[in-house]
Amino acid sequence: MKIVVPIKRVVDYNVKVRPLGDQSDVDLNNVKMSMNPFCEIAIEEAVRLKEAGTATEVIAVTVGKKDSQEQLRTALALGADRAILIECEELLEPLSIAKVLSKVIEEEDPKLVILGKQAIDGDNNQTGQMLAALLNFAQATFASKVIIEDDVAVVTREIDGGLQTIKIKLPAIVTTDLRLNEPRYASLPNIMKAKKKELDIRPIEDLEIDVSSRTELLSVELPPERQAGIKVESVEELLNKLKTEAKVIS
Repeated sequence: MKIVVPIKRVVDYNVKVRPLGDQSDVDLNNVKMSMNPFCEIAIEEAVRLKEAGTATEVIAVTVGKKDSQEQLRTALALGADRAILIECEELLEPLSIAKVLSKVIEEEDPKLVILGKQAIDGDNNQTGQMLAALLNFAQATFASKVIIEDDVAVVTREIDGGLQTIKIKLPAIVTTDLRLNEPRYASLPNIMKAKKKELDIRPIEDLEIDVSSRTELLSVELPPERQAGIKVESVEELLNKLKTEAKVIS
């Protein structure tokens, strides 16, 4: 069974992002970039399925600038067999990303596509669902456990009310939640081996699809600073302030 894992290059989660001076976008100058944490979980799950003998090949795919090769090499070091970069200079919207990925997946014909439920930059949580719709694949989002049984995936999902376990037929799209697994670290020998693994780079124009934006970014601004709290001397004073100032109780 072949598994495709779409990944994304994002600002490292330890970095505090700031907007550019003209508020046109996020300032990425000299900022550390990493693989999206949810994508790391997706890679780990695919590699575990391969180690268990369920999968035969894991393919990492990303859509982005030439710099995204770094994250693909990381995916290869973590256990992916080969990687594909669809090179694009523009930052694409989730729908455009889904369109590009659908073309790659149609060519690769995998039984399973595993991707992060969202990216920590846009937090859209849209690409997996859009991809399933474009491919007409079954889907299971927010997965915290995945078991493959022949041509069926048994997926435990994180939902508002607790957990939900469903069965879906393959081929399918699965999006990962935080509790699915704990990603491994890439060892030095595997990092060296990753340099010799196949990384196919293709310009996005070769796919001949419409990736024009449907939305316009107006500005990027920091949220307003949180006001300092106050101390109260008694429960009565607290209740009074909640009633008269905060107006959260009546």
